[in-house]
Amino acid sequence: MWRWLMLVGILAVTGGSCGAEEGTAAGILSRGTSAATPWFVVEGKEPGPLVVISGGVHGDEPAGARAAEQVRHWKIQKGRLLVLPRANVTALAAGKRKIPGENRDLNRSFPKAGEQGMAEGTIAESIWEWLQAQRPDWVIDLHEGYDFHGRQPASVGSSIIEAGGSEVEAMVPLMLEAVNAEIVDPQRKFQHLHPPVNGSLARAAAAHLGCHAMILETTTRDQALSLRVRQHRTMLKVLLEELGMLATDAPDYPRPREGAFAVALFDDAGASGSGPQQVEATLSKVQGAEVWRVGGDDVRDGALAGFDLVVFPGGSASRQAEALGEGGREKVRTFVREGGGYAGICAGAYLAATNYSWSLGISNHRTFCEMREVPGQGEKSMWYRGPSSTVEMELTEEGRKMMGNISGELGVRYHNGPIMSPAGESDLPEFRVLARFRSEVSHYAVQEGTMEGTPAILATECGRGRVVCISPHPESTPEWRPMMARSLSWAGRQDG
Repeated sequence: MWRWLMLVGILAVTGGSCGAEEGTAAGILSRGTSAATPWFVVEGKEPGPLVVISGGVHGDEPAGARAAEQVRHWKIQKGRLLVLPRANVTALAAGKRKIPGENRDLNRSFPKAGEQGMAEGTIAESIWEWLQAQRPDWVIDLHEGYDFHGRQPASVGSSIIEAGGSEVEAMVPLMLEAVNAEIVDPQRKFQHLHPPVNGSLARAAAAHLGCHAMILETTTRDQALSLRVRQHRTMLKVLLEELGMLATDAPDYPRPREGAFAVALFDDAGASGSGPQQVEATLSKVQGAEVWRVGGDDVRDGALAGFDLVVFPGGSASRQAEALGEGGREKVRTFVREGGGYAGICAGAYLAATNYSWSLGISNHRTFCEMREVPGQGEKSMWYRGPSSTVEMELTEEGRKMMGNISGELGVRYHNGPIMSPAGESDLPEFRVLARFRSEVSHYAVQEGTMEGTPAILATECGRGRVVCISPHPESTPEWRPMMARSLSWAGRQDG
C-alpha cells in the first residue's frame, strides 16, 4: 500500500495518470524542460514484483531505448512493470554519450555506493527522485558497449553486469543461456561481470535502495541495431518469465501501439550504410508513423504480424535474402498476400522481383542482370553500372497523383538499382509505372540505351497487399523525402 501511495504522490507532481492498460503513460520526468521524457506503467492483475527498466541513459546507445520502448508493450500478468525508455532524450537526439551542454555522463551522476551523496545534475536528480518514490524490487538498465568483452576486455559490450545478491546471481546464468543460444562466435557471447561502475543507476539502486540491479550491455560493433534490440528483449523476457510476471500469451516480438502507422524496417545483413536511417528520416514527418527495426530472426519469428508495412532498403538483395532464409522470405510473401505493404528500395526492389532463385516474386517485374560478353573483359553481369551518381527521373501522371504534383525531371541519387521490365508472370497483376528514368548511367558499352525510359518507381498488388519498388534513392535527398513518404504511405494503406 505504501508504494501505491507514493506513486500517487509522484503522479500528482508530474500530472500523469495511471492505468491498467499495457504501456500506459504514467508521467513525465523533467517536465517543462528540454529533457522532459515519459515513463510508462504496465499493470498485472495479480500482486507481484515491481520491476523498473530504463533505456537511453547514454545517447549513443540506441538499442536500449528501442528495446525499452518495445518491452513496454508486453502484457504483464503479475506485479508491475515501470519503463523509462528514453532517460536522456537530449543526448539520444544528438547521438552523444554525454548530456549536451553539460559534458556530464548521466551514468556517473547517481549517488555513489559507500557515500551519502546526492544525484548530480537535473536529469539525474529527476530520475533518482522518481526511483526513490517507486522503491522497486528490480532495476534493469539497458546499455551498449563499443566492442565484445570476450574479445576486448576493456569494453563491457555483450555482458550482464550485476550488483550482487543471491537472487541476481541466480538469474544471470539463465539470461546468459538464452541470449547466447543464438550466438555462434565464442568471442561474441555475453559474459557475467560484477559490479556496475560506481555512480551508475544500477549501482546506486542496489546500494541505496536495496534493489536487485543489473546493467545489460549489448555491442554496437558490427551488429545491426535490430539484433542488439533483440538481445535486450531476450534477456528481459527470461527475467520477467522467471519472476512469473510475463503473460503466457505475450509475443516474443511486441506490437507497436494501436492506431499507429506501423512500419517494420529491415536492417540485417544486406542493408547497407545509412539506408535505414534515411528511411527513418523519410517517415519521421508522417503523422502516426512508428518505425521499428527488424532482422531476419525477427521476421522468421513472426514479427511482421501487427505491422502495416515492411521496408527493405538499399544494399545487397542476395544478402538480404540470405539473412531472411527461405522461412523468412515466405513470411514476407505471406505478410503481403494477406494485406501487408511492401516497399523495396534499390536492393529491396531486386528482392521483390521474380527472376532470381531467392526472389520474393511479389512484383511482376524482372531485372536486367544477365551475363553479357564485354569485349576484352569476358562475361560480366549487367547489374553493375558504376559508383553512386545522379540520374534524372520523371513522375508519370499516376505517379503525380500518388506522390505529389511534381512536374519535370528530378535529379535523384542512383547506385546500381534494378533496371525493371515486365516479367509476364500469369499469377501476378501487371505493375503500374509511377516514374521513369530520363537519363542513364552505364559501366559497360553493352549497357548503353538499356536504362533511359524504364521504370524508376513502380506500384502493384500481390494478393491483398500493396507493393512499391523504387530503383533509385530519393530518400537520400531531403527535398524528395515527402514524395517518397507518400509512396510508402500508399503501400501501407495510409492514403485515406
